[in-house]
Amino acid sequence: MLRIWGRKTSVNVQKVMWTVTELGLANERIDAGGPFGKVDTPEFAALNPNRLVPVVDDNGFIVWESNACVRYLAGLYGRGGLAPATAHDFAHADAWMDWTLTTLYPDIIGTLFYQFVRVTSADRNMAAIDTATKRAGEKLAILDAQLAGKAFVMGDQLTIADIALGSIMYRYHTMPVERASHPNVEAWYQRLVARPAYKDHVMVDWQGMKVPGA
Repeated sequence: MLRIWGRKTSVNVQKVMWTVTELGLANERIDAGGPFGKVDTPEFAALNPNRLVPVVDDNGFIVWESNACVRYLAGLYGRGGLAPATAHDFAHADAWMDWTLTTLYPDIIGTLFYQFVRVTSADRNMAAIDTATKRAGEKLAILDAQLAGKAFVMGDQLTIADIALGSIMYRYHTMPVERASHPNVEAWYQRLVARPAYKDHVMVDWQGMKVPGA
């Protein structure tokens, strides 16, 4: 059985849990990180020297870094499904995973989510919020074009590309920001929302993560 270390409120842990549920893999999630601690122990450092979650233990084989975990699990247990079958299609899906991390994540999670959750309303940097909101809207136009005529990022089937991108979309759609109109992105997001695994593992209330006064 897979063991996954990490708390359910972590967006990176959510990404992995969504993956294993879509794959139908038996698993045990162990609360770690944030208020649960455990990451500062020598035992956890032996699993991941960075002392971060998630960590996947697949019968003694250890993987860390959320995108690496998703690629590993999909490649081993979902080839032809979550992991596209051909090398070319896999490379394109993989590119969208990295694009999420380098292009969307800094604005949506690194700035917007951080400002609304980890900063008090009195100290909130509204200029940074406005800039990140505008830039995220501009970048999502690229995804909107990719989704034209498609149910999912790569076509008719959910893949690792959707897992990476979709994992941050719930937070983006539930933060108090003005979102640019992207009809294809919105329709795709509604398809994700309809998936039981997405509801169970990504649509997790994050209000309790706020610092006092946020």
